[in-house]
Amino acid sequence: MKLLLPVALLGCLAAVLAAPADKVRWCVKSEQELRKCTDLAAAAPAFSCVKRDNTIDCITAIKAAEADAITLDGGDVYIAGLNNYDLQPIIAEDYGTSSDTCYYAVAVVKKGTNFGIRDLGGKRSCHTGLGKSAGWNIPIGTLVSMEIIQWAGTEDKPIEEAVSNFFSSSCAPGATRGSKLCQACRGDCSRSHKEPYYDYAGAFQCLVDDAGDVAFVKHLTVPDAEKSQYELLCKDNTRAPIDNYRNCHLARVPAHAVVTRKDPELAEFIWRSLTAVQNFNLYSSEAYAPAKNLMFKDSTTKLVRLPSNTDSFLYLGAEYMSVIRSLKKEPTPGIASSAIRWCAVGHAETTKCDTWSINSLVDENASIECQNAPSVDECVKKIMRKEADAVAVDGGEVYTAGKCGLVPAMVEQYDQDQCSSSTGTASSYYAVAVVKKNSGLTWETLQGKRSCHTGVGRTAGWNIPMGHIYKRTNDCDFTKFFSAGCAPGSEPSSPFCNQCAGSGKAVGDEFKCKASPEEKYYGYAGAFRCLVEGAGDVAFIKHTIVKENSDGNGPDWARALNSADYQLICPGSSSPVPIDQYLTCHLAKVPAHSVVTRPEIRSKVISILQDQQTKFGTSGSDPSFKLFQSDNGRNLLFKDSTKCLQEVPAGHKYPQFLGEEYMNAMNALRQCSETASDLEKSCTFHSCQQA
Repeated sequence: MKLLLPVALLGCLAAVLAAPADKVRWCVKSEQELRKCTDLAAAAPAFSCVKRDNTIDCITAIKAAEADAITLDGGDVYIAGLNNYDLQPIIAEDYGTSSDTCYYAVAVVKKGTNFGIRDLGGKRSCHTGLGKSAGWNIPIGTLVSMEIIQWAGTEDKPIEEAVSNFFSSSCAPGATRGSKLCQACRGDCSRSHKEPYYDYAGAFQCLVDDAGDVAFVKHLTVPDAEKSQYELLCKDNTRAPIDNYRNCHLARVPAHAVVTRKDPELAEFIWRSLTAVQNFNLYSSEAYAPAKNLMFKDSTTKLVRLPSNTDSFLYLGAEYMSVIRSLKKEPTPGIASSAIRWCAVGHAETTKCDTWSINSLVDENASIECQNAPSVDECVKKIMRKEADAVAVDGGEVYTAGKCGLVPAMVEQYDQDQCSSSTGTASSYYAVAVVKKNSGLTWETLQGKRSCHTGVGRTAGWNIPMGHIYKRTNDCDFTKFFSAGCAPGSEPSSPFCNQCAGSGKAVGDEFKCKASPEEKYYGYAGAFRCLVEGAGDVAFIKHTIVKENSDGNGPDWARALNSADYQLICPGSSSPVPIDQYLTCHLAKVPAHSVVTRPEIRSKVISILQDQQTKFGTSGSDPSFKLFQSDNGRNLLFKDSTKCLQEVPAGHKYPQFLGEEYMNAMNALRQCSETASDLEKSCTFHSCQQA
């Protein structure tokens, strides 16, 4: 019996911990916020309030499950997303037509004071708070990048010391008390409403009270009645009226966001609770004057849910993250090495990449280093984060990578004759629909059949055929068209996972339906194999794949196949045609696969790849490694049919590379919002990320 009591207690404790939340515990940082939160809880019983002294204490409380949510500025969203807290933004404030889910960081001065941004040395500064976006990260990062503030980096001195030496006095709430950065403050210099000059309204009041000469705030801070008395400092050293913030600002930055733990059910509960609030104005602090921006910014017009899986990096964007890193005593990852870091997807690609890296050694220095990820989307994230530099992807993935700010650098060329031509025609291929001979299937009789796709979001295997089907049905639910199929990258519960094979290992195979080479039906050859092995009735692939995997060619499962046993079907044709008639029977002509990278290292990636293909290409000088051959699979790192890599013309971003026909197909397909990956949705969420 003595053992039963602790076991029973543990059982009760586990039940409590597992129980779904019945209240959203909002973390507040001041007595005024607590009053507003308490009033909210009275109007909406789904809420309760937890008070902590400052933002970091709130972030810590949410991490420890002592609280659930708080609205944070971008600089604090960054901190909350660090590994030791691992919180994520789930909801953004929307400020209406002036800026949507972004806002402008501006420098406000009194009219008639007659100095520009380059004359700020020796002036007095008012900041919303140390580490906050509009009040610190953006203005200080801008002044450092423009070399107005001289700072050699963290090895020389802390950035706070450089700022103290630049301004004659400041109020930067959160700075070390007693320092020059607290000299102009009126209260305790804490990053809370106990400091009267904290936050936007406080920093502006610091300017109004003549405690400072410039206030670093957001564009909506100056009250309408007072706008005529103030001006903005522009980066070209001129001034502009307060309402001219679109043309005169330091940066456009993501809106404040609600953060919580990484828990989809909790995120859903918080969203439902906020959207269900009635008879209470979440976006007004008028009843608690003189305090402003309590719980939410007073300028908020509505809340917008973020795409699932959006983390702090994707929310803030690469440009803003680099500004924060430059001021956070953190070196930017991966800028010291002379090598480029290739991102390999899955085990087989990683093995080939490691072999490439070893062979790229010259005087103990490798030209290629290897990173790996479970999917192309994760590779794109690594490149955005500067944890990797390049990966070769299909056209649909070029589209997504382009939406995330990457650019195509080199393109695969499949025609050897074009490799020696400086004006060679860019490679392309045909997206086709393949069926078994005598199946009786035509394009018009596909509905209700089973389909084999290279992967969700891939060009020939998904975007092109589904674009055609959408035009035909005007219905975004493709499960109504095909009865089942294999489209790697689909949700596990989707009918498009039913026919996938996984790695062919035990029950509960973790690779089943994954968008990686471990899924037997992934990629071009995989989708064809899906058709061959009877898992589907049609395979959407590129025009060369049947020949490459039949008539004695290809891996063991394919060599005994006869290419004449397969046919093409296409819109407008009432009967199948032989597979060599792809010029007249195809779904689209699409661009070849491309290497994508960050814009600032494009030339470095091109230079190293040109050197590597001189050594290891089809006619390379070093036979020890073949860049365009795959020993333990097919199409690893590059397509096996690649003859060379050619530079994409400088200045060509993804729309020019993909071409008008492909962009039109993608734009049509994106009428179905769910066809965009979570990554693409996260990258295109902010209007400021697309500016």
